[in-house]
Amino acid sequence: MKQQILVFLIRWALNALGLWVAVRILGTGIDDVDVTAGFWGFVLAGLIFSIFNSLFKPLLVIVSLPVILLTLGLFTIIVNGILVYFSLAVSPGISMSFGNSIITGIILSLVNYIVSVAIAIRSEESRS
Repeated sequence: MKQQILVFLIRWALNALGLWVAVRILGTGIDDVDVTAGFWGFVLAGLIFSIFNSLFKPLLVIVSLPVILLTLGLFTIIVNGILVYFSLAVSPGISMSFGNSIITGIILSLVNYIVSVAIAIRSEESRS
């Protein structure tokens, strides 16, 4: 249980960092937020995205499974974009268009994949 909480906290921090990087790269903005509030805004957005990703992504993947199969898995990029778009719509102070949300979803998918691989490698080393 402790390891699952630790993994969630790591994903939360890296998702917040990934959102910050994506917003800076894509040039979308923060509405009237100073530096301190900007940091906490991204921390909150990272938490909201982490919760949305863990709760709603499996449901969205199951619902859109026929389209995912027809597109050979490429529709999962759109699913990630939808999750980013709705999590940022709920987050105060950060706005992003749907097209940029899809690109941000790709960035966050890579971040989550790297975390998953690192955790798998660490768990294999601890078993040995």
